[in-house]
Amino acid sequence: MRVLVVEDDEKTGSYIEKGLAEAGCVVDRVTDGRAGLFHATDGTYDVLVVDRMLPGLDGLALVQALRAAEVRTPVLFLSALGHVDDRVKGLKAGGDDYLTKPFAFSELLARVEALARRRSEPAVQTRLAVADLEMDLIERRVKRAGRVIDLQPREFKLLEYLLRHAGQVVTRTMLLEGVWDYHFDPQTNVIDVHISRLRQKVDKDFDQPLLHTVRGAGYTLRAAS
Repeated sequence: MRVLVVEDDEKTGSYIEKGLAEAGCVVDRVTDGRAGLFHATDGTYDVLVVDRMLPGLDGLALVQALRAAEVRTPVLFLSALGHVDDRVKGLKAGGDDYLTKPFAFSELLARVEALARRRSEPAVQTRLAVADLEMDLIERRVKRAGRVIDLQPREFKLLEYLLRHAGQVVTRTMLLEGVWDYHFDPQTNVIDVHISRLRQKVDKDFDQPLLHTVRGAGYTLRAAS
């Protein structure tokens, strides 16, 4: 794990740097906000530990600048300012956690490790899209060109599967297993019926078809090339 510590107090900075290094981290430390911003923008750090009160550029401004530059590295704020309003300002500025001084190093390390784990977890996908067709997985809503498309539960699941495999040829076997949970071909036309219904809803009244039949192979959902 690679950590950048931005702390101008020599005693505190050395204490953190030494402790993190002993815990197996690769640590870089700078002592002012502008140097912190310069180092942090290269995107190679797993976690940033940033003091609130810094020369050159304070911690809040530093993190706000990072977030404006689309740098999403997790930030643990350190500060002697421990009131609720101070913590809220830190979090609203783009910080991910806030630890008040004085602190126990064991707690700082636990928080740094938690932020690193959070960053390494894959983001949960909540939206799928191909061309102007969009699916919101949280609200379970489908739109094309801004128009809401009303789908039955099985149609929604079928379209979700096709969207997750957009651009690929999806076979009947894949659909039976992925959408209907059949691990054999029951010799039914259920796929053809649902594909036909889905095509009517997704492609009808639109200029460019998205759902295509690949003769002898299956189906694919893709934008026109």
